[in-house]
Amino acid sequence: MKSIRMATLINDRIDVRISKEQKELIKFASELKGFKSVSEFIIFCVNSEANKVIKENNIILKTIEDKKIFLDAILNPPAPNDNLKKARLNYDKFKMSNEFNNRDSKQKS
Repeated sequence: MKSIRMATLINDRIDVRISKEQKELIKFASELKGFKSVSEFIIFCVNSEANKVIKENNIILKTIEDKKIFLDAILNPPAPNDNLKKARLNYDKFKMSNEFNNRDSKQKS
């Protein structure tokens, strides 16, 4: 059983509209988990999910600076160096030879 202590002062409120079926499902789940109220269960679930999303985001790119560097690299990629140019030529040659091989094998069929 999970137990959550509600803050002594509640200053904010979130109102949502859900279907009767959704409400019954949530109520049943909260009872199964042993929460005192549906509100307590919802706060627990939303808080857990929010922390999970933030944690996943921070694993990939930890700081705002990391995000800026990543975005800059995507939006303003550096010019290709000699090795990348050579790799591109090799890839183009590979593609061309496979196109000819596929054409030859189709004509023989």
